[in-house]
Amino acid sequence: MLIKISILFVLVMVGLAFFGRLRLPGPKAPPLLRKTCPRCGRPRIGSGPCPCERG
Repeated sequence: MLIKISILFVLVMVGLAFFGRLRLPGPKAPPLLRKTCPRCGRPRIGSGPCPCERG
């Protein structure tokens, strides 16, 4: 009986892992909400321009 419960638990966990990977693609973030600068790849903090864009 304990083996059946263990196998059922493992199968349920595999099923959850399989369906957890199926994510629907969401809308792309606007340019100000990107996490990195498209030019230099630095992380962006805040809504101001990146230091590489200031010149």
